Amino acid sequence: MSETERGQATKAIRNADVLIIGGGLSGTLLAVQLLRLPGTRKVLVIEPRMELGRGEAYSAVELGHTLNGNAARMSVDPDNADDLTHWLSEYIAAGGWPESDQQHVPVSELFPPRGIFGVYAQQRLAQARAGSASTVEHIRAEVIDVQVEPGGVRLTLDDGQALRGARAVLATGMFPAARTPQTHSSGVNAAAVDPWDVRAMTQLDPHATVLIIGSGLTMVDAVVSLEQAGHRGPIEIFSRHGLLPHVRRQPPTWADFLADDHGLRSPLQLLRAVRRECQKALAQGIDWQAPLDTVRAHIGRLWSQASEREKRQFVRHVRPWWESHHHRSPPLSAELLARLHGEGRLRIHAASFLGLEPTVNGKVTLRLRRRGEQHTTHFSGAALINSSGIEYDWRRVARPLPRQLLARGLIKPGPLALGIAADASGAVLDEHGVVSERLFAMGPPLRGMWWESTAVTDVALQAKALALKLAQL
Repeated sequence: MSETERGQATKAIRNADVLIIGGGLSGTLLAVQLLRLPGTRKVLVIEPRMELGRGEAYSAVELGHTLNGNAARMSVDPDNADDLTHWLSEYIAAGGWPESDQQHVPVSELFPPRGIFGVYAQQRLAQARAGSASTVEHIRAEVIDVQVEPGGVRLTLDDGQALRGARAVLATGMFPAARTPQTHSSGVNAAAVDPWDVRAMTQLDPHATVLIIGSGLTMVDAVVSLEQAGHRGPIEIFSRHGLLPHVRRQPPTWADFLADDHGLRSPLQLLRAVRRECQKALAQGIDWQAPLDTVRAHIGRLWSQASEREKRQFVRHVRPWWESHHHRSPPLSAELLARLHGEGRLRIHAASFLGLEPTVNGKVTLRLRRRGEQHTTHFSGAALINSSGIEYDWRRVARPLPRQLLARGLIKPGPLALGIAADASGAVLDEHGVVSERLFAMGPPLRGMWWESTAVTDVALQAKALALKLAQL
């Protein structure tokens, strides 16, 4: 793939049919789908990383940082659910990932490392390019400004280049809280160790106490990182409700009980229906995860038709339990957490983070309020990890692109300030609610529109639909 390196700025404005802002999984899958369509298009993908297809999630290099879904659930091809299983079978047969033998399960039930999944996405892009009349070029730079003009969209890059396209797509992926500068910083990131930086963790006293804020899947990655770095000391985890992700198991298939039930109109009704179905499964001796796994396909529809009040109630009261039950931990990671908890090394606390105290003697001290209590308590450790997950409110992200888009009024916050607002096709809404004809979005930025908009299957389906839409314009 040809690549325009940083520093090779040219005064001439380059033109394209489609500009894809972000070359992680979202942008790469959109490029793949555009390449597969008939016709000839010029696509430019603007991504500061050296490689396309990896982004934040799949740039991980540690084998212990795995997908939280098995191969059967993580295909990038919406028309072939077994695509990753087939690719992974060939990859392992060719000598890749010899450690897979440690899991003792069929290939379809393996939980591959995220770095290997990145290789898979890259190979699918290369195959699509080889068989297409269209072209995809990687521009290695960061987009710092967007302007919508009468004839298209103009991008300004951090290396001085300007690009113009008939359409542009915000495929910016996720803003991990641990790596994202905030407009109003709590100071946590400045004091914290990156959850995925094993090398930095090797510098810690292996027997020192480590504090972790957040108890979701980022926390699971952080604990894996600590273990691989040789840390053997206490780990204290703090989150508002003190809930850990359940372990992802391999339940039998269950009938899609929501497929024919269009009477459900709210998240609360959904919750009640899911509970009934899970109880039915348990009464039959079947894992409660079986019926829950059928729900994913219906979340977007149910969420989008819910009222603002219903959405707020769901986020306020149900979200922690939804996250812990639905966004489950890979088995090997869950085994590690269970072992550390059994040894007394890992403890989980239900407490709200109130702020940081000044560092004394190299110690990090958190100011907390335990759940159900009114008074403030303090907890100290040698190191802190911010595992509070993803920052979805673009107003809080101190990066040039979201700030400029907001300043120009080209976007507005999505429902509950989760990502940005768009219509059902991904066309972005400006500050006045007007649907753009030039600017689109997909993946994590549409969290507020669909609730679940981050998983591989979510992104793959959106990429296919958006590519068809763009091809028709």
